[in-house]
Amino acid sequence: MRCGRHLLLVTALWVGSRALYAQVAVVAASDPDALFHSSDRTLDTNKQAAYHIVKDLLEAGHWELADKYLTEGYIQHNPNAASGRAGVVQYFTEVRKVKPMPIPERMKTRVVSVVAEGDLVVVAYVREIKDLKDPAKAYTTTWFDMWRFRDGKADEHWDPATRM
Repeated sequence: MRCGRHLLLVTALWVGSRALYAQVAVVAASDPDALFHSSDRTLDTNKQAAYHIVKDLLEAGHWELADKYLTEGYIQHNPNAASGRAGVVQYFTEVRKVKPMPIPERMKTRVVSVVAEGDLVVVAYVREIKDLKDPAKAYTTTWFDMWRFRDGKADEHWDPATRM
């Protein structure tokens, strides 16, 4: 009986504490383009390559430009796309059927932050998801892409994707 009351108390506290914490929405930077610069020459080169991967390839669908930003042996850790530049291009153009659109002058993607350290660049984005309990509502969380760069081109990629 004592254990049952303890469990009831813990459950009540947990449910009550959940009600106390409303989510603070994830907010994008007001000028995402400015985040893709660094005073360090190598970091700036890598951030600029990441910028064009996001803006030109992911946002505008110009996968014919992939050789400018991805190495031929590009290692892909997203389980939906094959490794190699050709595998990634095939994923976006043939599987996802992305069609090119005009490359915007300024990035439209809602970027939260860009962090560069050594040969890595991490870009965090606002991700809006429908609430499973009430599809009329949505909440925000964070998505990320991380690339390892070699000679100014992305050579390896990570994100939190799961199989479709």
